[in-house]
Amino acid sequence: MVTMQRVYREHRLHYQLLKDVLDFMMALVLFIVLIPLQLAIALLVLLDSPGAAIYCQQRIGLRGREFTIYKFRTMQVDAPCLSTEEMQRIGDDPSTRLGRILRKTSLDELPQLWNILKGEMSFIGPRPALPSQYVVNSRRFQLGADTVKPGLTGLAQVMGRDQLDDETKVQYDAEYCAQRSLLQDIKIVLLTIKVVISARGNY
Repeated sequence: MVTMQRVYREHRLHYQLLKDVLDFMMALVLFIVLIPLQLAIALLVLLDSPGAAIYCQQRIGLRGREFTIYKFRTMQVDAPCLSTEEMQRIGDDPSTRLGRILRKTSLDELPQLWNILKGEMSFIGPRPALPSQYVVNSRRFQLGADTVKPGLTGLAQVMGRDQLDDETKVQYDAEYCAQRSLLQDIKIVLLTIKVVISARGNY
């Protein structure tokens, strides 16, 4: 039993080290290659509505630590600091014209390549929640879903994205954390491409 536990821990350690290296290398390449696209989007955001091109927001990351996430601004500058699901529930949509397109195509997430380069995020993992999403954060802690870096995409995103309720999302997050492997990561990347192309589950 002790030997099996040690093998399991070593396997997880090797997997995490490899994943961290791949995350950094892929993020660096994509960040450089996509500089022209990112500059073009930033300019369009500035022309579309008043405000900064990059939106900074506090999120909850690995083991409950707060960090600043970066996104292209998709909402008016006076929009409330709420999750997409919360805005849907109250019937509020302060999105800009360009913002709706950026969210549908997930292009608003491109600045998070910088979060990956900083080691705050990974390509694959639970999407980081707002500090105000107490239920999501507490359930992730209870289920051990806060023991991996938050991701640019994750199992919950390819299984329904904004169409899922919070509890279902957290269950998928916990499932990913318990079963994570490079094979599963590759599968999620491929499914993410399919989801982004179809814009399924993203309002």
